[in-house]
Order: sequence, then structure tokens, then C-alpha cells
Amino acid sequence: MGMPSMPELLIVLAIVVLLFGAKKIPDLAKGMGKGIKDFKKAIKEDEIADATPPTKEIEKQASSATTETKATETKSENA
Repeated sequence: MGMPSMPELLIVLAIVVLLFGAKKIPDLAKGMGKGIKDFKKAIKEDEIADATPPTKEIEKQASSATTETKATETKSENA
């Protein structure tokens, strides 16, 4: 199975026109284009989110480390 030839593509196009009508084809193409654009945008956002660590998590870790250090210092001063 190779690439479809020109007559086969014309038959498929004719069937699409018969099923959806000539007026709906631009709307379908626009919808597909928007869907692809949104998909690419979502992938790009996920890559950015994976590359940058969440700042709240880092702040939480830093805060707990500071609290533990202060508690240790207080225990050693009291001993």
C-alpha cells in the first residue's frame, strides 16, 4: 500500500463534499487547524512546566529546612 494516486484522492474529496457539503468544509478545516494549534500549545506548556520546578514546592522545602535548623540550634543552646 503506497501513496494514494490522484484519482483516488479525487474520489475521497468527492465523498467528503457529498457527506458534509461544500459550505461545511471550510468550517471543518478551521476546526481541525484550531485543534492542532491547541494541541501544540498544550504540549509546549507541558514541556515548560516539566523544565521549571514548581516554586511553591521549593519554598516549602526551604521553609521546612530553615525550621529544622532553628529547632536544632535551640536544642543545642538548651543542652
